[in-house]
Amino acid sequence: MTATTTVENLAPKDFASDQEVRWCPGCGDYAVLKAVQRTLAELGVKKENTVFVSGIGCSSRFPYYLSTYGFHTIHGRAPAVATGVKLANPELDVWVVTGDGDGLSIGGNHTLHALRRNVDLQILLFNNEIYGLTKGQYSPTSRRGTRSPSTPHGSIELPVTPASFALGAGARFVARSVDAQQAHLCDTLKRAHEHKGASFVEIYQNCVVFNDRTFSRFTDKDTAADNQLLVEHGKPLLFGRDRKRGLSMRSGCLEIEVVTVGENGVTEADVLVHDETNRNLAGLLASLDTPEFPVALGVLYCDAAASYDAEIHAQVEAARSKTDKPSLNALLRRGQTWTVAG
Repeated sequence: MTATTTVENLAPKDFASDQEVRWCPGCGDYAVLKAVQRTLAELGVKKENTVFVSGIGCSSRFPYYLSTYGFHTIHGRAPAVATGVKLANPELDVWVVTGDGDGLSIGGNHTLHALRRNVDLQILLFNNEIYGLTKGQYSPTSRRGTRSPSTPHGSIELPVTPASFALGAGARFVARSVDAQQAHLCDTLKRAHEHKGASFVEIYQNCVVFNDRTFSRFTDKDTAADNQLLVEHGKPLLFGRDRKRGLSMRSGCLEIEVVTVGENGVTEADVLVHDETNRNLAGLLASLDTPEFPVALGVLYCDAAASYDAEIHAQVEAARSKTDKPSLNALLRRGQTWTVAG
């Protein structure tokens, strides 16, 4: 007898749970949730094989709002728990949802090790440059001068640049997108899912209550074209309303400068071409910011390597193949032992 299996075609609404979504009205998390649900549907993933793991913060409500498996863990530990899930069952599709406070402050150590180990996870870091859930304290990504309940006279700390942090930790896939740019965000999430190994996606997310419009300089409709650089592998790094402005390497040094095609003898041949396998170029792009430069969005770096979970399981199988009958009893009694006499 032949059993026929029907593949269920799921829509974005099928990935919505029965829980009431509770964020502040206008929060960027709503847009990210919609993008994730749309992405899961378009990828055709199975709900029963999909797991979302979160830490603590506004973004960490995600597992409740998705009709998949999920873990709402403790502050900063989502990458560690997600690593355990992936190692226990490598067939699962594991996503980590974290924020700039959860993932880069108390959880910075765990994020670093998940990236350097190259565990096959999609790590989504929502960056709103503030602690939202605990009422607006400054976070590791807050800019110098940020006034908050914990920095009433303005922060004096240099902020962390999440993409630069990920590259420094050894991440093999680093990308950026914006909460409200649905098409771009979905495409970026698909690329992250396609990558085998740790994928790090920084999502610029607006906190309407405690840090509203902090990214307006490059996300508003009237400023986006001139202040966003949408990078694509193999294409020149051009931006601007007329796409005449571009990035070039300053003569005689390893510094990027903005040039205008058609001025001072500059042609499109003088504009850098994006190579997402070039870690040095990715590092330069990650560091760019307005007003001198555009903010780079898209896949900054992608260079696949064997994932940690795949290598761990290969190592275990290799060890098993050398032993006819693994014995826990023999393992416990290996080496020095003591006999207790009555």
